[in-house]
Amino acid sequence: MSVTSRYRNAWEGFWREAPGGTGAVFWDAEPDVTAAVHVSLLEPHLTDPGLPMVDLGCGNGTQTRFLAGRFPRVLGTDIAEAALVHARDADPAGLARYRRLDASEKTEAEALHAELGDANVYMRGVLHQCDPDDRQPLADTLATLVGDRGRAFLVELSETARPVLGALAQSPSGPPAKLAPVFRHGLTPGEVADAAVPEYLRNAGLTVLASGELPLATTEFTAQGEPIALPSRWLVAGRPA
Repeated sequence: MSVTSRYRNAWEGFWREAPGGTGAVFWDAEPDVTAAVHVSLLEPHLTDPGLPMVDLGCGNGTQTRFLAGRFPRVLGTDIAEAALVHARDADPAGLARYRRLDASEKTEAEALHAELGDANVYMRGVLHQCDPDDRQPLADTLATLVGDRGRAFLVELSETARPVLGALAQSPSGPPAKLAPVFRHGLTPGEVADAAVPEYLRNAGLTVLASGELPLATTEFTAQGEPIALPSRWLVAGRPA
């Protein structure tokens, strides 16, 4: 079994078990504290807001539907068909389109770029959730999709999120209910080094145009009832104008 096959099967299993509805999984926070914040950081760097917007790793499509209200053409992609079933069910009006994409496969990325042309790309928490051997190919796919005119926005958990997640996982009462399935399916988050993310982008031929830190909202709460937000780092990348 290839690395990517293990990863795809883990996500298929996760999304087959996941309940429907916004907020049902750990990272499925409302767009006003996720995608809306991210778009405000991306917009000053867009060369053409009219380009297609690709939500790479869209999951159940909560953020995709928000993006569809801000950009004229939005495509949500995910490696797991089970995730796309949730996304389509939650979008009966067809605000966005959805399709399966293995973003580590060069030929699939090239075929999508041939269809769409240059695109803007939104990617939230995908690198740290995929196998190490797939991370550079994933960055290469970002470069393929943005082409010469597009921009990529990506946000990843920072290294300091790992001890927070570890403490949650090892809580005497067990991990929070929405986090437990992530561990059960072998989807260990927070494994990518902060310095590695811009390096992947540079290796793909992209320039980091802006970056920063911000908390990444989740849908879970501590035992004391406090909302859980994880440290994260965001980057905007593209080819220089």
